[in-house]
Amino acid sequence: MASPLIDHAILQADQLLRSLSGVGPTARRPSPAQALPPAASTDAELTPEERRHAAGLMRVNHTGEICAQALYQGQALTARDPAVRRTLTHAAREEEDHLAWCAERLAELKADPSRLNPVFYGLSYGMGVLAGMAGDRVSLGFIHATEDQVVAHLDRHRESLPERDLRSRAIVERMREDESRHGEEALEAGGQTFPEPVRRLMTAVSRLMTATAYRI
Repeated sequence: MASPLIDHAILQADQLLRSLSGVGPTARRPSPAQALPPAASTDAELTPEERRHAAGLMRVNHTGEICAQALYQGQALTARDPAVRRTLTHAAREEEDHLAWCAERLAELKADPSRLNPVFYGLSYGMGVLAGMAGDRVSLGFIHATEDQVVAHLDRHRESLPERDLRSRAIVERMREDESRHGEEALEAGGQTFPEPVRRLMTAVSRLMTATAYRI
């Protein structure tokens, strides 16, 4: 009979393959862009430069969701309180929706995900494990600080996306709502507030990932 640790490792491996492949995960909620006119008609209005820029931004968002999956999985693995583990698991499921929406939008824009996603996944998973090992309050605080970074990042994308790219905008706006809520829930669940120097370091790392994923 397999041990819980082996079962978890199998599930993690399956999640990794699904996250990095083009076959999943499947969104539980419909894409916010679904209510808009088809991409075939709206994207035809974008200039080549606007399409390229939108694809770069959505590639960054897709990579961010790959990182989110890895972080939550690493933190759930090392969480001590079952309630904290449930909080992480619930948030991860909503992040799967974001991942699927971004993948779908990239396909509409005829763009590929970042080739560095496996690297980002591994680094993020390791960070999640370390955050969880530091204790549940630190782990939840890390989620809060990370989601603050993500919200600021999505705000920049809302300003930068082409005005006519309503489909990408709808996805980014819904993602922002969810990410903001995840951060607040982590704080309410007992997460500690990170000091400003740590938050500045997280910002620098986030911007390095963003600049890389936009191009590669």
